[in-house]
Amino acid sequence: MTWHASLALDYSLREGRSIAHFRHEGPLRVMQSLYPQGDLICHNILVHPPGGLVGGDRLDIRIHVGNQSHGLITTPGATRFYRSLGEPAVQNTEIRLEAGARLEWLPMEALYYSGCLAENRLRMSLAPGAELLGWDITALGLPQAEQPFVQGQLLQHIEVPGVWLERARIRAEDHGLMDHPLALAGHRCLGTLFMVSGQPLERARRERILDAAREVLAGHGLDASAGVTAVNEQVLVLRVLAPLVEPAMGLLRAVWQAWRLQAWQLAAPAPRIWST
Repeated sequence: MTWHASLALDYSLREGRSIAHFRHEGPLRVMQSLYPQGDLICHNILVHPPGGLVGGDRLDIRIHVGNQSHGLITTPGATRFYRSLGEPAVQNTEIRLEAGARLEWLPMEALYYSGCLAENRLRMSLAPGAELLGWDITALGLPQAEQPFVQGQLLQHIEVPGVWLERARIRAEDHGLMDHPLALAGHRCLGTLFMVSGQPLERARRERILDAAREVLAGHGLDASAGVTAVNEQVLVLRVLAPLVEPAMGLLRAVWQAWRLQAWQLAAPAPRIWST
C-alpha cells in the first residue's frame, strides 16, 4: 500500500500576530502553533505519522507566507526514504513568500536507506522584500548501525526560479562520486544552509552575513570540509560534508543562529522539539 498525502499551510499577519491555517489530505499535518518568541513569529512542527516513505509514496507540501508574516517550520525527526522495489518515493515542497514575509524552513535530515529510489524537491519563490533561511541535510545510510548506503539512488532538487538551481543525482554505485577526494570523499552527510532574498542584498549587508558564518567556521571541527559563499546577489549558501549527521547539524544550527542575529537582529533559541 502506498501513501499519497498533501498539506497546504498558509501564514497571514493579523493584528500583529502571525497566524497559520492549514488543509491536509492523508497522513500529513502540522501541530499546534507555538509562539515562544512572541506573536510575530509562528512556530509549527510538520508531522508525517507513518514516519517514512517507501516506493510509490508521495508527499506534496505547499507553504504560503503572506505579507509581513513570519513562520518557522521544523519536524520532530528525520524524513526517511526506505528501500523501494521499483517506484520512487517523492517529497515535493513548494514555498511562496509575499513582500516583507519571512520563513525559516528547518526540517530535520532526510535519511536515505540503502536500496531507496527517492526524489526530494524544494522550490522557493520570493517577492521583493521577502527573505528565507533554510537548510537541507542529506544523510546516506545508517553508518553507525552498520547499514551503509550501497544500493539505490536519490534525486535532490533545490530551486529559486530564475535565481538559483541545484540538481544532483546521487547513486550508491557511483564510487567516483561517493569516495573520490574531489567529490564526497567518503562522507555520508551533506548539509546545505541557505539565505534567499526576493531582491538583491546590499553588498555590505551580504558581506556581514557571510562574515558571521566565517566566524563560526573558524576553528570549527568541520572547517576543512565546509565553506560559505554568495552564489549571487540574492542567495548565500553554506555547505558542509561530514561522516555523520550530528556534527553537520551542529554546524548548521550555529550558523543559522549567527545569520538570524546578523540578518534580522533576532536571537535564535532552538525550537523545543529539537531537545526532546
